[in-house]
Amino acid sequence: MDLYSAWNQLVATILETFSPWELAGFLTGIVCVWQVVCRNIWNFLWGILSCACFLVLFLQQRLFGEAILQVIFIALNIHGWIGWFYQGKNQDSLKVANVSKKEGFILAVMVFPFTSVLWALLTWLNGSAPIVDAWVTSLSLIAQWLLNRKFIQSWPVWILVDVLTIGLGVYRGMFLLAVLYVIYLSMCLVGWYSWRKNLPAVGGKTHG
Repeated sequence: MDLYSAWNQLVATILETFSPWELAGFLTGIVCVWQVVCRNIWNFLWGILSCACFLVLFLQQRLFGEAILQVIFIALNIHGWIGWFYQGKNQDSLKVANVSKKEGFILAVMVFPFTSVLWALLTWLNGSAPIVDAWVTSLSLIAQWLLNRKFIQSWPVWILVDVLTIGLGVYRGMFLLAVLYVIYLSMCLVGWYSWRKNLPAVGGKTHG
């Protein structure tokens, strides 16, 4: 078998194995997270494209919490894009910082009642894996909000989201999604390290 035929067979196998929406979300998602690591404003555009692809995928899988999350993510990505843009074309003008204790406490407290309400709603909708779906949705919203403000605490929250989503992907047989979140997890570790180097030297500035 020549190289061209082997390549065509590989592509055909991938297309038969995975949903085209899962593939598209996989590729755009990798670009998005790498752009976040680099603190590039275009991460928001790639994030919107990835969310749109996963919206369709999760609706097909009856993961309604994740589907709703993608819609909210699209809105939050637009919010973040505008926020970074108006801080100037030089993205370093929006400095990496620590979230304030007050805001961090409020966000931490909010996640529990929000998760409980989502769990009940998703159970009523007969969604798949409602408890994990609810936790992922709640934590992802917190992480995206922190990211939009360029708070370094977004990274550990994203890491927790990645671990939960890897498990959810394996449980639902969405193995490409699980692989994507393994890649996300490694990139989050790189991003966390990279952003830490951009914190103010003394104590880590807070704002908000």
